[in-house]
Amino acid sequence: MTLPAQNLLAEEASPYLQQHSGNPVHWRAWSPASLEEAKALDRPILLSVGYAACHWCHVMAHESFENDGVAAVMNRLFVNIKVDREERPDIDQIYMAALSSMGEQGGWPLTMFLTPDGKPFWGGTYFPREPRYGRPGFIQVMEAVDKAWREKRASLNQSADGLTTHVEARLAGSHARTVLDRATLAELAKGIDGMIDRDLGGLRGAPKFPNAPFMQTLWLSWLRDGNAAHRDDVLNSLEQMLRGGVYDHIGGGLSRYSTDAEWLVPHFEKMLYDNAQLLRFCNWAYAASGNELFRVRIEETIGWLLREMRVDGGAFAASLDADSDGEEGLFYTWSRDEIEAALGDDSALFFKHFTLSNPHGWEGKPVVHQTLSQQLQYVIHREEISALKAKLLAVREERVRPGLDAKTLIDWNGQMIAALAEAGRALARPDWIDAAAKAFAYISSGSRDGRLPHSMLGARKLFPALSSDYAAMTNAAISLFEATGDWSYVDQAGQFVGQLEHWHADAEKTGYYLTASDSTDVPIRIRGDVDEAIPSATGQIIEALVRLASVTGNLELQERAWHVAEHAAGRATQQAYGQAGIVNACALAIEPLKLVLVDEFTDPKLVPVANRNPDPCRVDIVVPIGTAANRPLLPGGILPPTDKAGAWLCTGQVCLPAVTDAEELERLLRRR
Repeated sequence: MTLPAQNLLAEEASPYLQQHSGNPVHWRAWSPASLEEAKALDRPILLSVGYAACHWCHVMAHESFENDGVAAVMNRLFVNIKVDREERPDIDQIYMAALSSMGEQGGWPLTMFLTPDGKPFWGGTYFPREPRYGRPGFIQVMEAVDKAWREKRASLNQSADGLTTHVEARLAGSHARTVLDRATLAELAKGIDGMIDRDLGGLRGAPKFPNAPFMQTLWLSWLRDGNAAHRDDVLNSLEQMLRGGVYDHIGGGLSRYSTDAEWLVPHFEKMLYDNAQLLRFCNWAYAASGNELFRVRIEETIGWLLREMRVDGGAFAASLDADSDGEEGLFYTWSRDEIEAALGDDSALFFKHFTLSNPHGWEGKPVVHQTLSQQLQYVIHREEISALKAKLLAVREERVRPGLDAKTLIDWNGQMIAALAEAGRALARPDWIDAAAKAFAYISSGSRDGRLPHSMLGARKLFPALSSDYAAMTNAAISLFEATGDWSYVDQAGQFVGQLEHWHADAEKTGYYLTASDSTDVPIRIRGDVDEAIPSATGQIIEALVRLASVTGNLELQERAWHVAEHAAGRATQQAYGQAGIVNACALAIEPLKLVLVDEFTDPKLVPVANRNPDPCRVDIVVPIGTAANRPLLPGGILPPTDKAGAWLCTGQVCLPAVTDAEELERLLRRR
């Protein structure tokens, strides 16, 4: 077999893969055909995993993959496969776990060397073209791997077999279920408590990530046990990151992380999932604290989302790149002269509320951020400042824009749809709910034979969906139901769970695999237990099952959710890190809350109280007074009377007496 002298990425649906279609490297996408090619040629595979907004992925591409000399070595020695980790998180998680098992620090770009049948035997992350940063040069690495492959193949194959077995046990194994109880959850929250940076927020040290699963553990600890210190840790973390350069003060939205411990200098990529989680946390924080900062940041971030991230059909793009015109952060940073030129005499007012900093180690233009006192004053005088920001935004729009990864990832969109619907309810913004509903409808219309894709880009769709896609869309459907009262969303949620059950359930009915049963190109079928920047697929699935069971009153589904949660918790006890998503979901399974509201639709008294008191542990069902189509069941199969207004708050199978007074309901829902 002769290796085709060409790069085969031009027709791929992933913008990230398309970015590499002009490389002199003979790239292939991950596929059964690519693996067969490696077997036929008896060559190892060089696997490179990255994503469109990844800064160091771009650096390695410019240094090595665009270089004819480096490409010649790659093409001579390997079958070269490029993977978009957002498009194939199942592949990424397998080989990232392999790298971790080698004792190496993970990250992207992920560079792995595999046997022709896809088993990993060595790897790393970014390799410079020439030796530096204490790392060997990329050509040196490839030649050393090739030498080992030719001279020590038996040893490499043995290592690959052992490593694959280890990764399979870690990612696809099963363990005895464990008892779910409040003490286990409290112990996890206590462990996270010890890592919190009490001054600067987030976890101690640098770089600083939002760490949403950990923050949710603390929030749920407050809701469950009344631990006010954990609530304050989350509020402080949000305030600190929202004043830092990691937040886009001109256009809205949060960057991926900051390179320092002060949230000051970000890697400037913006990810859809980070901002979905930011919206949810700010929504909860605003309800709990009354701090207008959180409402303002919700409005700004949704403004950015609808302005810059909407793509075909009203769904949302995956990410915005960190780089523009070849320089990181160039689109977002400002010199003092640029601001003065844009604002003229009004620049003094701008600098009263914002600070420019150029800290040690940062080589670009200054980063816009706020001190805590500036942030406080900005919230008070926001209307006065908004016109200045609009002028700067107009100037910024004339710059070379960072690249947009316009693919629609179903799980990330599901998270954003839920966040938009919840924020729309809480802040009485029906336009946000409408935007969420439009995105949901577009994604649902992309189904084939009842099955969701994982990714969409125009007419191109990547099938089949992952378990995380069905879970996120189930949660999105329930959030839209809560916001609209439209029971068709509950029916769709049930259909998503049916597909999840059919294609992803394990044989023992103890949980679900990330990949579908008919996915033929994965070397290991993994569970999806490990958190990344977002909660794990397993955590999202448990949340979806619990919430759907609460809405429908389906005891069989409730039992299934509990069974899955127990087994997931059992697996989580065997892992040292990355299990907060499972534990958080188990917290919902232990204490699911259900609020049934009967109220006037035209002039409701009780519904606004529920809307302004969002609770991640609770599902809300609204029924109009006098309805004949009364679907919500209270525990025991009891239908609530609909002849007058009332609210029933239920935990598990027990409901409190009906509440008819809005102030009394307010006290009840503010249960802390």
